[in-house]
Amino acid sequence: MTTSFLPPPATPAATLRQELLANRERALTQLYRRAFPLVRRHVQRHSGSAQDAQDVFHDALLLLYEQAVGGTLELRASASTYLVGISRNLWHHELRRRARHPLAPLEAETAQLVADAPDATAETAAGVLDYVERLGEKCKSILLSFYYFGQPLEQIAAAHQYRSVRSATVQKFKCLERLRQAVRAVASSETITF
Repeated sequence: MTTSFLPPPATPAATLRQELLANRERALTQLYRRAFPLVRRHVQRHSGSAQDAQDVFHDALLLLYEQAVGGTLELRASASTYLVGISRNLWHHELRRRARHPLAPLEAETAQLVADAPDATAETAAGVLDYVERLGEKCKSILLSFYYFGQPLEQIAAAHQYRSVRSATVQKFKCLERLRQAVRAVASSETITF
């Protein structure tokens, strides 16, 4: 009697990993088509905009991609269900953050002053670059590489010798948060006098 040894069936995570490695664009497009409408609906039902939904979904998609390609993803449901779950958690986290740090509406007079002010886009860009300069070389390099030069995180991770793309993503987030805090500190200390 001969026994044949069949390989164990591929897990959903292994199958997703193979699909992403074989044709990343097609696999991500399929995930986007299946999961994004559900995420957009959830975010918009919970006081978010379509842009908020895109931001949250892209963060979730990045996490899924990194875990799948890195071999650390464990799926107990479909990949699209997993994406929706991550997105929902990210959105609820963002809502809690917004509740802690609400944006105060502009007073009517202040809003009119802002509307009447000359366009200061170049001045604002130069001001932001000043803050980026103060962050240090590593943060400056990461933020400029990603936001200004549009380099993929894989390239940034390699250039800065991070062990994984996730490490580069976390560092980029930390640098961005430091930049936001510096700008907020200055913005809150400035007052408009009439």
